[in-house]
Amino acid sequence: MAERAPSGKVAVLMGGRSAEREISLRSGRRVLDALRAAGVDAHPFDPAERELDALRREGFGSAFIALHGRFGEDGTVQGALELLRIPYTGSGVLASAMAMDKVRTKQIWFALGLATPAWRLAGPDADPRDIVAALGLPLIVKPVHEGSTLGLTRVEQLEQFASARELAAGFDPVVLAEAFVDGPELTVAILGEGASAQALPVIEIRAPGGNYDYEHKYFSDQTRYLCPAPLAEAQTTAVQALALQAYRALDCAGWGRVDLMLDAAGVPWLLEVNTSPGMTDHSLVPMAAQAVGIDYQELVLRILEAAALKIDGGPA
Repeated sequence: MAERAPSGKVAVLMGGRSAEREISLRSGRRVLDALRAAGVDAHPFDPAERELDALRREGFGSAFIALHGRFGEDGTVQGALELLRIPYTGSGVLASAMAMDKVRTKQIWFALGLATPAWRLAGPDADPRDIVAALGLPLIVKPVHEGSTLGLTRVEQLEQFASARELAAGFDPVVLAEAFVDGPELTVAILGEGASAQALPVIEIRAPGGNYDYEHKYFSDQTRYLCPAPLAEAQTTAVQALALQAYRALDCAGWGRVDLMLDAAGVPWLLEVNTSPGMTDHSLVPMAAQAVGIDYQELVLRILEAAALKIDGGPA
């Protein structure tokens, strides 16, 4: 059983040292403003600028994790907070680490029979011709431990593979090649954990030219978001059910977002789980929550209320 505690003085962890620092700062500031507007004693805390043990010394009762990417979404800060006995939002150490690793995530889903595109590791010794023969073209090349589409390339021709791998390796030494699914891009926000986890309305993402990259994700006003996605009721139910299975398979908690693709036959394919999704003015979890009457302030309060220590044992 997760150990919960009153929020008291709340640290909003933002910034950090990952490649997604800029977006984390934007998420964190918006979360901070919403918590303060609700009367919460919330304070900004950037782990790139301060040691985490200051949280304990300064009497923080819980932490809202608005960090994205490595050193914030990958289990590392979650482990530190467990040692400090400071309840935190979102998934625990193991779930965060697994979700951040796209290969481990795929291996778990594949073992459970959940649909995810075929993949190959694309290390420096891997022959691009073998990968293309296995996965076909186009295909996706991306870093294994990164988010926000950073380092991602859609490879249309074999000759593009080397530069795509080099770009991805600039973000992470472990590179993944993945079969391309040609169809609408979907995402499902989830609140809660276990059997009580709730899937919010499905969102369809329509980026210019089908290129939902870093710029179109966070800064462009040209990307369109259809919420709820224009799917048949049965298809919506199937997508939400698959997203919940994917989320539960990794033992995610608190909140998260599952990204999928829909192929030409209407079959959904799992891409990844985000355990600390964006909370900016362009972010999708607040959009999905708003569609069911949960405004931004209520959303962050719900997430904070579920802050917990996920590892039993020892006093808080």
